[in-house]
Amino acid sequence: MGTIIRVRGPLEFKCQLDSTDVRLMQRAISRTFEMLLSQVKSESCVLAVCDSPVIIWPKKSVYATPEEITPSTLCEDLHQWIQTDEQETVGKRSAKKKGKKSSAASVVNLRLMMEATKTGPLPAPILSRTAQNSHFLSTTLPMDCVVRTTSSDTIKDAFERLLEALTHQLCEMEKMTLQHMKGTTLLIPEPLHFLLPEPKGLVTVVYPAGVPDSQLETQRKELHQQFELPDDWPYFRRANSYHFPNEPYKDGYLRNPHLVLTHPTLDNGKVYSVQGIYSYHHYMQDHMEDNGWGCAYRSLQTICSWFQQQGYTERAVPTHKEIQQALVDVGDKQASFVGSRQWIGSIEVQAVLNQLLGVTSKIMFVSQGSELASKGRELANHFLTEGTPIMIGGGVLAHTILGVAWSETSGEIRYLILDPHYTGAEDLQVITDKGWCGWKGPDFWDQTAYYNLCLPQRPKVI
Repeated sequence: MGTIIRVRGPLEFKCQLDSTDVRLMQRAISRTFEMLLSQVKSESCVLAVCDSPVIIWPKKSVYATPEEITPSTLCEDLHQWIQTDEQETVGKRSAKKKGKKSSAASVVNLRLMMEATKTGPLPAPILSRTAQNSHFLSTTLPMDCVVRTTSSDTIKDAFERLLEALTHQLCEMEKMTLQHMKGTTLLIPEPLHFLLPEPKGLVTVVYPAGVPDSQLETQRKELHQQFELPDDWPYFRRANSYHFPNEPYKDGYLRNPHLVLTHPTLDNGKVYSVQGIYSYHHYMQDHMEDNGWGCAYRSLQTICSWFQQQGYTERAVPTHKEIQQALVDVGDKQASFVGSRQWIGSIEVQAVLNQLLGVTSKIMFVSQGSELASKGRELANHFLTEGTPIMIGGGVLAHTILGVAWSETSGEIRYLILDPHYTGAEDLQVITDKGWCGWKGPDFWDQTAYYNLCLPQRPKVI
């Protein structure tokens, strides 16, 4: 992976419009962006490594302080200057100094700043007063640029690329500002990062803040053409923006716990798994005491989180009562069902997904658990084409299937199971060590019970 170098900081945009003529206003705005570009390219541009004493002047021959930092210093060596919370002393905050490499070693955060101090004699100020009507535009541009580096990249290499990224982002912000300008009202540019399939990697896109995704389809189509991406997957919706590994999720749910697991080894076998990001929903979360009856609700919540986090819906993950109300609304249940502790199954999960998200699902019927071992091809094809989590219900239990390891030659199969019956804290190590998220063999299923599988279908939208 190497190191991600990320620089953020405000640039003050101040522009006086002396005319309401569109061309003259656009010229004035472009001149302001040119001034900001010259600031970024000047020797007064400073990049400070967050939580460390390291400060770098990229246009002063990559001059840095402390003296040990030189242009040939490797990017990954910056980590040893970053102080983590664990290195703080109890009581009074200790001085920043060299410490161990941060556990979040994949990201180095920088602050974008400008030197305010000027050297040499200053000219005497001149004041002039002009009486005229004009509009004064003032806002803060939230600069946010990233570059991905390899283990051999030096600070000189990376910071030259960072300056190029900052310059490019200002140009993109200017283009967006002029494109979405309405009278003397400007929309603030919003930089977002997206991780595209390799080898494309991490790219940055500037959207107009406050404009919903539904109004940006034309821009997304242009981006799909630019990066040669298929037009049936929402790569550039805001919900798909890259989540940096050193930033915790605010809602407290674990994401993609299966990624830390080791794949099973099968002769001539391949692994087919969920595509994208989901949250792990299980018993006793959200102050909801559903132990013993809510497993299918939790599996459904995990599926809904997948559709939300892939940008297919802006709707929040539904609560148990909202799920029950949806089943009442479609005529599947009586009004008394809302607030009850009654189980639901795959057919109800299918109905709720359609009612709340407009998502259709296929149902796979298996008359007894022993037959699941022969469903490798169908399950592998689902994860290849749709990539959504599968809800499986049988007897009184429901689980989420996140993938299969399957050998086409031998028929051998393993199932990647996310178990909603877990009642503990969001502890990734416990969840994976104890098998609440883990690979299971065909004997995991009750060999004589019947099972229904709900396979949600991914909408083909951009």
